[in-house]
Amino acid sequence: MIYGRMPARSAWSVNLATQRKNARSKKKGTDEAPIEDVNLSAAGLLYDMAALQPTERSQLGYKRAARAIVTLPVDVSELVASGRLQEVPFVGPSSARIITELVREGKSASVEAALAASRKTSKVEEGRARRNHFLSAHAMERVHAASLPASIVSRASYRGDFQMHSTWSDGAESIATMADACMARGWSCMGVTDHSHGLAIAKGMSMESAIQQQAEIDRLNAGYKGRFRIFKGIEANVLADGSLDLSVEERRQFEYVVAAPHAVLRRMDDQTSRMLAAVNAPGVAMLGHPRGRVYGARGGVVADWPRVFAAAAARQVAIEIDGNWHRQDIDWTLAELALDAGCIFGLDSDGHSVDELKFTDYAIAHARLARIPSTRVINCWTDQQLEAWMSERHG
Repeated sequence: MIYGRMPARSAWSVNLATQRKNARSKKKGTDEAPIEDVNLSAAGLLYDMAALQPTERSQLGYKRAARAIVTLPVDVSELVASGRLQEVPFVGPSSARIITELVREGKSASVEAALAASRKTSKVEEGRARRNHFLSAHAMERVHAASLPASIVSRASYRGDFQMHSTWSDGAESIATMADACMARGWSCMGVTDHSHGLAIAKGMSMESAIQQQAEIDRLNAGYKGRFRIFKGIEANVLADGSLDLSVEERRQFEYVVAAPHAVLRRMDDQTSRMLAAVNAPGVAMLGHPRGRVYGARGGVVADWPRVFAAAAARQVAIEIDGNWHRQDIDWTLAELALDAGCIFGLDSDGHSVDELKFTDYAIAHARLARIPSTRVINCWTDQQLEAWMSERHG
């Protein structure tokens, strides 16, 4: 089986620091990736092929193969070389041919021929434009294995996840179950951010439910006796005009507020004013998944991000790197801009189940690519530092 082992460390991990230094010396915002991610490239070609299929049924096989490839713990090139590619679940002969062509030739003649014979070129190009600056599981692990200064954020310096959901809104697990899973990962704190009442599609909590939830958190914290701490958060919805679905007084009921956009995410017009309004809203502590992008499906909010980051830095509102695999929002290129602007960061899973807590690994990896120090990451702060910062956001 190919799923229990990791490949030997490559020269890539040794050279990461040099690559990042060179990347940061280039113009910000370029599309040049600091690493080669063959697994992600292979998955992208499979999604291209899926987009060219005439029916949903014929699309499904390529999409399943793509998802399998992006979650592989090994380099797909190794599987091609060893003849074990079709051991991967859902990778059939057609998908294997495309991947093998990419590994051996640097491109896929099969995909190019299908694209040339199709009238869906624009659809494929749109999908490609929405897949920039993501990481596959294998590339993510390589980032974590890289030799970087101890000051750069890492799994070892990470204390807890500050954006997750429970059965109080659209999560699959109780708060206690999520807390147990966090402790099993070696963390010492977490923050619950179920959706606010304005987002009915995500089963947003009423304020009455929020009061009950907070009583439950108090009981749990009392039982932990200082061994573990649950912070009381909320994920407020950023409306189209930048206002939130929670009043200022309602925001005061929580220790911290994550403001995140959930609609109007496909427009191409500038939404800088919307994001500035969210950052400047009283009580907001973090700007959650700022772009609202989804892998291959939508590019998310278009804005003057340096201007938004400057406003966030001035108010010490954290910029989130949402590690949910389909989001990875913001990515390392924007994180570099936010770091240069003086921002602090939240690196979170946006987990809706115990299994999704692992998405923090993607968030940390993007932060490492951007060379963000632990001191600028709220997930690495002490409880006392967090309490002071949260209190100031309401001040």
